[in-house]
Amino acid sequence: MSLFKTFSKKQLTVLSWWQKPEYSQFDAIICDGAIRSGKTSCMSISFAAWAMQNFSGTDFAICGKTITSVKRNLTNGLIKDLKELGFSVSEKTSRNYFDVSFRSVTNRFYVFGGKDESSASLIQGMTLGGVLLDEVVLMPRSFVEQAIARCSKEGSRLWFNCNPENPSHWFYTEWIKKAALKNALYIHFEMSDNPSLSKRVLKRYESLYSGAFYERYVLGKWTAVSGVVYPMFSPDVHVTETPPDCSRFAVSCDYGTVNPASFGLWGEAQGRWYRISEYYYSSKIEGSMRTDEEHYCALEKLCMGRKIEAIVCDPSAASFIECIRRHGKFKVLPAKNDVISGIRRVSDALRAKKIMFTPECKDSLREFTLYRWDERSGNDSVIKENDHAMDDIRYFVSEFIDRGEDDCFFASVSR
Repeated sequence: MSLFKTFSKKQLTVLSWWQKPEYSQFDAIICDGAIRSGKTSCMSISFAAWAMQNFSGTDFAICGKTITSVKRNLTNGLIKDLKELGFSVSEKTSRNYFDVSFRSVTNRFYVFGGKDESSASLIQGMTLGGVLLDEVVLMPRSFVEQAIARCSKEGSRLWFNCNPENPSHWFYTEWIKKAALKNALYIHFEMSDNPSLSKRVLKRYESLYSGAFYERYVLGKWTAVSGVVYPMFSPDVHVTETPPDCSRFAVSCDYGTVNPASFGLWGEAQGRWYRISEYYYSSKIEGSMRTDEEHYCALEKLCMGRKIEAIVCDPSAASFIECIRRHGKFKVLPAKNDVISGIRRVSDALRAKKIMFTPECKDSLREFTLYRWDERSGNDSVIKENDHAMDDIRYFVSEFIDRGEDDCFFASVSR
């Protein structure tokens, strides 16, 4: 059975900390560190086992950025594991909870998504025996603090896990740095703490990332990003004079009137996407602004009669999206616009050479050398300059290469 496997020393500590005399005085546990280090799976089993041993007829909460992601990356596996251990589990999918029973004990586990500030109201008013916050750094502080405030049952405890972010992140400064003051057991994980990963797989993960993301996801450090956003981009590697014949075509659009508009024509061949051509118009350089119709004419010219699968467009460009729909020639999709997740996806695509460029795409090639992190901001953000082609490339990759949710990058490495 998949549940029964060899655990590392740190995983065993997470599984049993609430039973150990040396740790039982803690009110919370925090696990952070490298991706694929096995912290989420053992924490979820431990959380459920603790709840079932110490409570009956009590409500608990399991929280992630979205309900879909927490089900996919945590509760689906947890429910399977609980059944293997002999627990009875009754799911109420439409109401986002499941009941767990063993002999005369039954508890209810609610699933919540904390994607924005308004999510705090979802959990408000509940009384909980405990809460597990999966990838806590992806949730707004208001939601996390509301969830914590719900744990008023005698003997309630808090469970947190996350991958590292910027060292100025509120959770790092308020919880990890103050773990002793919060009476929290803090355990830092490295990839080597997951015995299910072979040396070959470990080496592959080490080769996937560079710069700050290598330090975060492989070494598990809370590191600030700096410098060029895409240091892995190289004209020698990613620019090709003549792309092969393509079987599919798509367009990505970052729309601007005062700011530049950037459209990219993409073609797929042999599992790789090529940016064949682009349209880049800066009203500041040209001296005049263009209307939606003028930009649409340029879009049709860019497509050059090809059958376009879809146009993925800046979601804030409502008038231009409506203009495209009104003409009835192209299918248009509003883009996913989570900047940091999108940058990670583009980084992966560049490293795997899933996207390539022709020399004709001069503005894209120019922006790759200029697009930089904002080191003064104190969080993960980019300087809003030389970013228009970068935005439309990000829209394209998020839609056509990685079709997961905006948190899929994190979720796929949690268990």
